[in-house]
Amino acid sequence: MKPRKLLIKLGGTLLDAPDSRLRLAREIAQAATDPNNRIVVVHGGGKQMTRFLAERGVESRFVNGLRVTTPEVIDAVLKVFAGSVNAELVTAFRAAGARPVGLSGLDAGLVDAELLNPDLGQVGRPVRSDARLLDLLTEASYLPVVACVAGDANGVVYNVNADQMAVACAASFAAEALLFLTDVDGVRDKDGIICPLLTCDHARILIREGVATGGMQAKLEAAMDALHKGVGEVLVAPGALPGVVGKLLAGEAVGTRLVP
Repeated sequence: MKPRKLLIKLGGTLLDAPDSRLRLAREIAQAATDPNNRIVVVHGGGKQMTRFLAERGVESRFVNGLRVTTPEVIDAVLKVFAGSVNAELVTAFRAAGARPVGLSGLDAGLVDAELLNPDLGQVGRPVRSDARLLDLLTEASYLPVVACVAGDANGVVYNVNADQMAVACAASFAAEALLFLTDVDGVRDKDGIICPLLTCDHARILIREGVATGGMQAKLEAAMDALHKGVGEVLVAPGALPGVVGKLLAGEAVGTRLVP
């Protein structure tokens, strides 16, 4: 039987509290020990980044949900995303019995990006991903843990939206499923009810009618992009729910499942 390839994206809010970080690490580590699973983790860390900058007297500015990234901020991006947040998560996975390897998009050209908008500074849009390193590691039973930092062949470093980073990695890794573990219960319809199943057409309607805005709009757009690039399904589920990883992998109806 061919192993199932999965990409799990962890939101920064879930990683901020040690108890939720350790619980998710245990759940993912357990799934990763199953020889039928090959798992890659991508993480954000926006909350930690805002705090790090505030402590240094740097105000965080956002345009359409994206952090304006000056040279001062890109230095913090490396220290926080690829540094402390990545290391804390790797340590949690190690304590949970997994064999984690901390990475960013800079390693082996895993994710290359280009400038998204000059007004945003060094914010990048992923343009290509080379998953050979992910394949090598997962085939040898390692757990890649990828920070949302990308680069280009000229040595420029970019701050990349973690959802977009997850999509780039999931597509090149040929993941059967992309799991967005977030701080919400799923995607809600206009009546505020969680949609258990969502097609791309329905997702577009939620965006067009202003039901899905801000972070959820960005997540839906990323999910549709993933499906368009060949990922089998995308799941948006509450990371705060104990046992969520096992439930999702067992096919239980948790959160929202997006299909082409």
